Amino acid sequence: MALKDPADAALKKRGSNLDVSQKAVGAFRTISEVSRELDVPQHVLRFWETKFSQIRPMKRAGGRRYYRPEDVCILLGIREFLYDDGYTIRGVQKLIRGQGGRVLTDRAGGKVFPTKPGESLVAGGPPMTGSQGSLLDDAKKSALIELIEELEKIDLILEKYLTN
Repeated sequence: MALKDPADAALKKRGSNLDVSQKAVGAFRTISEVSRELDVPQHVLRFWETKFSQIRPMKRAGGRRYYRPEDVCILLGIREFLYDDGYTIRGVQKLIRGQGGRVLTDRAGGKVFPTKPGESLVAGGPPMTGSQGSLLDDAKKSALIELIEELEKIDLILEKYLTN
């Protein structure tokens, strides 16, 4: 029996038919979706907004936050520096001042949201379920995933060539 997502259950309880796992990869995300995917509490995401000017979610009436894919990538970079690499907030701020905001997206590997069902942004984190956008059929999705993998291989080859 598959576990049900509490956020989906809460949406259904309020009469919403929205299934958050059915959003397209480039869609804006709510704070609860980002919190769940990055495995970071919502209050921590709000706190990071006060410490890192690079995070600029769109705010709607009532203060509801909507994170752009770029914001999610930046948040993932911050999360990895803090949680995985052991940096302090001040240490990450110093890195950004020295190397620019790009250091965050580079650390995140350019990931925004998973492109494959069941894949997670965070190692050991919760997998995304459902389709990641219904504009493409499975054959086209598979072809795009293969293309992305091939481009990543080419990128590694070019990186090795340029560093020698």
